[in-house]
Amino acid sequence: MNPHLRLSLRLLITAVAGALCISALLVAIAPQAWGILNAHSQVPVQLSQFSGLAQRSVLYDINGQQIGVFQIENTQRTPVDSVPEHVIAALLAVEDTGFFDHKGVNLRASVRALLSNYQAGSSRQGASTITQQVVKNEFLAGLDRDGRYKVLQARYAAMLEKEVPKREILERYINTVFFGNNAYGLQAAAEVYFGTPVAGLTELQGAFLAGLVQAPSSYDPIRRPDAARQRYKIVLGRMVETELLTADEATAACKGWETPKVRTSLDAECPIPENANSVPTQDINRTYFTEEVKDYLLNRSTVLGATYQERYNKIFRGGLKIYTTLDKDAQAAAEVAALEQLPVNKTGIEAAVLSIDNLTGGVRAMVGGAGFEAANNEINLAMRRRQTGSSVKMFILAAALQAGILPDDVIDGTLPCTLPNPGKPEEPFLISKGVSQSVAPLRTMTALSINCAYARLSQVVGLERIVSLMYKMINSEWTNPETFAIQPYASLATGANELSPLDMASGVQTIANSGVHMQPYFIERIEDNGVELYRHELAPEQVLTPDVALRAVDTLKGVIKFGTARRTPLENDRPAAGKTGTQDDNTNAWFVGFSKQMTTAVWVGDPKAYTPMVNIPEFVAKDGITRVQGSMYPARIWKQFMDAAHTNLPVEDWEAPPSAVPTETRPDPSPMRIYLPGNECLAKVVSGTVPPTIAPPTTKLGKPAPTTTTVPFDPTNTVVINVVDPGTTISPTDTNPFSPTNTIRIGEYWVYECAAPFPASVQTVEAG
Repeated sequence: MNPHLRLSLRLLITAVAGALCISALLVAIAPQAWGILNAHSQVPVQLSQFSGLAQRSVLYDINGQQIGVFQIENTQRTPVDSVPEHVIAALLAVEDTGFFDHKGVNLRASVRALLSNYQAGSSRQGASTITQQVVKNEFLAGLDRDGRYKVLQARYAAMLEKEVPKREILERYINTVFFGNNAYGLQAAAEVYFGTPVAGLTELQGAFLAGLVQAPSSYDPIRRPDAARQRYKIVLGRMVETELLTADEATAACKGWETPKVRTSLDAECPIPENANSVPTQDINRTYFTEEVKDYLLNRSTVLGATYQERYNKIFRGGLKIYTTLDKDAQAAAEVAALEQLPVNKTGIEAAVLSIDNLTGGVRAMVGGAGFEAANNEINLAMRRRQTGSSVKMFILAAALQAGILPDDVIDGTLPCTLPNPGKPEEPFLISKGVSQSVAPLRTMTALSINCAYARLSQVVGLERIVSLMYKMINSEWTNPETFAIQPYASLATGANELSPLDMASGVQTIANSGVHMQPYFIERIEDNGVELYRHELAPEQVLTPDVALRAVDTLKGVIKFGTARRTPLENDRPAAGKTGTQDDNTNAWFVGFSKQMTTAVWVGDPKAYTPMVNIPEFVAKDGITRVQGSMYPARIWKQFMDAAHTNLPVEDWEAPPSAVPTETRPDPSPMRIYLPGNECLAKVVSGTVPPTIAPPTTKLGKPAPTTTTVPFDPTNTVVINVVDPGTTISPTDTNPFSPTNTIRIGEYWVYECAAPFPASVQTVEAG
């Protein structure tokens, strides 16, 4: 081929390829170039108002002491006039020396920063003004960082300068700029790094904070101390250049400092904060109580908004003041009691405590376990349900007294006992464990926690009736028939149902408060910038008659006076009452007790499983306890806490219960014999002496309750009886709290176990 032709062909091919490349390049950059050229068209006619600053919400106890905060960003609004001028000067020296002179964009500073960074070989100075940084955070969040971004940022900054005073822009900046370690704004940064309010920052501290703004993560003094120290030296140099510090002052502040034009080796003696201050950490510490408050406001209430997002923003960004029911001193006492009384153990046995005010239902103390730890130990044991053991007997007692039974009425508690099992008649309910007690007054059976007596009593009263009353006594936003099922088991009296310390305290408070139930609650009121958004309204409900409540209190006092909790009376002979509870195999242990002022429930057990608390090495070594019962660690924790919580409270007692008077359903108020139809049968005594019906306690626990004098059974005495009713049915499931129960007059009738043979000395006659 002709050389000239070959050359021409090559030139043609090269030209075509070049044209194609240029065309491709133009096609690729065209959208971006078009966006830049038309960025001005996206600028609004007028800028919107500043969005509200995110502010932490603060929680207070009943005495106005801070107990926690809710926040996502650690932001604390600070007026610019409250910030020391030397701190402002340090920020401006590092971030925007011409702030008060430019109109939003500083072209000269941009060029200077470019040259300085080139000479230093690193990014030492930023090109954006403070106004541009405010625009970036306020109006351009989420916008792609393409060519048009800088155009829009500059244009918005110029507009903002025309509409908003410089000091207001500066105030916005100092409240939103990020300093690392979740500190947004100068106030939060001052607390985190130096443990001081912003007004207390020194010149050098202000200089250090100013240095963090450029790259808070890179210059984090806690995680990257060497980089932080080097950055501090650079900032000191800038402070000298702007005559905010002398060279001698800079040298004294950081040994080894030299002008930043000369790169220096790091000097370990350059003072920087090496640990985040502990004060703000304590302020925002999450606890079981604060988590329950948060859950309530987010998921159980609409007082802060109709939607979840509205409520979330109010809680974490709204700067609310949330006044709670917690008593900080009582809380500390509860934590100390649980810590000191229950030995630390490898088995994992823990304690939960919940105490409420009897008159209001306000939760005063809540110990949900060993200590709240995010992502590791978050389960609140004070709200978690476990089997109750005999502590549930307080509800059965209340139902029995409401139905007309009196504390001195007598019932059989002989062990073992086989009772009907409603719903499963083919599987009779057998109780073979616990303390045995022959026929004795109900107050004695209560003090000694006699299972057979109370299991029988629960069916005499009616299991459905007891469950119905339990819902009324416990009633709360956490426990009601719509949200939780309490089952009318034959084993109800031995604690088959699961209830939480909150449930127990809420229910027993009804007894302590003269029969008036107050729903438990956590929040007294909520304020938003001085405007009250919410205030708790008390809603008292008379669940038990006052007479019934007083009789229950008087009966339950015996538990502490001479019963299972006799070793843990309160100081100063303060009147108190309660009930122990121990589940089968010692898997759960309870004490729920109350004074005139407050009710406290204590649970001890393994939160991970129903682990028998038997032969726990640490318990045996410290206290010689081989089997944990409600009268042990739960009662001890309860006593220590209640003694401390009542230090400044007057010693108060309840009124004496009223004397029994004749009623339509019970014309004779003298002690009666309680019996269970279908399990116990009746016979009218025709002649002879009735077999013993009332016996003193067979188990000596302290000073026994007064009992009716008994007539010893004489086997040679012939008793003639007339069988009245074989009794083939158990008590009906009537839920009317005032329906009469099955009782007969003592001495006129003999109550015997239907399936048991008659003694040889007993003769029967035909009815007539």
